[in-house]
Amino acid sequence: MADQAFEKIKNYILSSHLVDEARLSDILVKSQQSGADPQELLISSGLITSSQLTSIKSKIFNLPIADLSETEINQSVLNVLSQKAAENYKMVVFGQEDKAIKVGLVDPGNFLAIEAMDFLAKQEGWKPRYYIISIFDFRRAMKQYSESKKEIATALKSAEEKFSSKEQVISQKEDEVSVEERIKSAPVAKIVSVIIRNAVDGGASDVHIEPGKNESRVRYRVDGILHTSLNVPNYLHNAVVSRIKVLANLKLDETRVPQDGRIRLVIDGKDVDLRVSVLPMLNSEKVVIRVLNTSAGVPTLKQLGFSDYHIEIIEQNIKRSFGLFLLTGPTGSGKTTTLYSILNILKSDDSNITTLEDPIEYYVSGVNQSQVNPEVGFSFASGLRAILRQDPNIIMVGEIRDNETAELVIHAGLTGHLVFSTLHTNNAWGAIPRLVDMHAEPFLLASTLNLVMAQRLVRKICSDCREEIELPPALFSRIEQEFVKIPDNLKGGIKKMKFFRGKGCSSCANSGYVGRTIVGELLEVTSELRELITKENFSGEVLDQQLKKQNYVNLMQDGLIKAVQGETTIDEVMRVTQN
Repeated sequence: MADQAFEKIKNYILSSHLVDEARLSDILVKSQQSGADPQELLISSGLITSSQLTSIKSKIFNLPIADLSETEINQSVLNVLSQKAAENYKMVVFGQEDKAIKVGLVDPGNFLAIEAMDFLAKQEGWKPRYYIISIFDFRRAMKQYSESKKEIATALKSAEEKFSSKEQVISQKEDEVSVEERIKSAPVAKIVSVIIRNAVDGGASDVHIEPGKNESRVRYRVDGILHTSLNVPNYLHNAVVSRIKVLANLKLDETRVPQDGRIRLVIDGKDVDLRVSVLPMLNSEKVVIRVLNTSAGVPTLKQLGFSDYHIEIIEQNIKRSFGLFLLTGPTGSGKTTTLYSILNILKSDDSNITTLEDPIEYYVSGVNQSQVNPEVGFSFASGLRAILRQDPNIIMVGEIRDNETAELVIHAGLTGHLVFSTLHTNNAWGAIPRLVDMHAEPFLLASTLNLVMAQRLVRKICSDCREEIELPPALFSRIEQEFVKIPDNLKGGIKKMKFFRGKGCSSCANSGYVGRTIVGELLEVTSELRELITKENFSGEVLDQQLKKQNYVNLMQDGLIKAVQGETTIDEVMRVTQN
């Protein structure tokens, strides 16, 4: 910062009596002797806080403050300014809306930085908006400069030089030495490392590495949608797969049957659990990696996106001492995470909670977790029999997959245990005929079942670019007919329906969405519903009457409430709720 600018800050600190003159003089002497920034010395010595210093700059230079402490800056926005220029000027671009760009300054008195940014903005037709940021936010932003593309490019170039010569192009007659060399090669290890790190940094839930005719593609699933991120030359595909197999302790020489494994890593201080699935294809193998950030911990029901009225019903039913709590929905709808959230509520010193999972996705302290292993005969059914001899109060079975498991789960619920499990059905009521199809006795099911919950995940609208929209009249009329069926006390005071979308901005990579939330439907098994379950035939009207009594809200209706509240779009609601 220019001497004149720091002089203003120094005078403000003295006039505000934040630091006495003697201590401030001492800081200035240390700065001259060591060459360190006097601002950083003020903070590190504890004489002033980072937020106080940022506030002072804001008042002196009449600029707003931007808090970037929890902001993940989009790479395309960050790279508006080169990393070298950002370091030189202590300046970072952190947001963009159409032609307006948000620029964070550590040294607002550095007019050379502002001139350089103004010149660049004029060339590109941008309108810069300047903000004050703390030195700590600036350093965090600098860490977000992605070197991944350069690393990939360098690794691919090195791999090409090493492997793509005529003598070393992959063939079916490739010898073992060549395979070993490829697996251990630095370029291949670097490519795999960058693929995994980008998945974690980008918040991807899954990574797909798929062989193609001329090249392999790497796709990331972010907020439930797959995006192609990288193409890898075909001659490297087998080496990349082999490297992942090594990390997951899988058999390198087995390419005929599927294999499953696990990788545990620490990336930027985060404990990351990777579930690896390898599937044989026509001439190669496909890899899918499920990414689990275990350091984030188990989210609460509120954080998952459950409505207040749903949370109240869930909390009432999990207080029961026995019975069956079922969660339904397709793969990837967040069922297991919801169950973990519930177990996190229930865990205590006076109860024995035991789970049977395939695989264990989160480790929950205070809960006894066991993973099935069908290869040695440890299935859900055999494991459940063993758990019943372990004096459990609460049991969680990852999934009801067969008739035997269904029978044992119902038996456990009848014999004084509170049992949680999942099932694949389209809606909550569908779980009942599904269990009957699995030879569960209707009268036993009626006596055991407490609550059935169905859920889906929808993408949330980006809050930075949300805008109101008008729907086509035909669609609006259809939605209105569904909306009037929702009980008035659950509409949150909404009288006029409004709908929104994300226009697309730098914060959401122009997708209009950031993160996901849950839409759900809860079916409480009342005494009237128990009677219906035991009957062979009854009309849909009778069922609807019973559901209306308990203020039942189906998946689409819960989604409509969230759409009208501006949490998600009507397109997302229709996408996940239409059968």
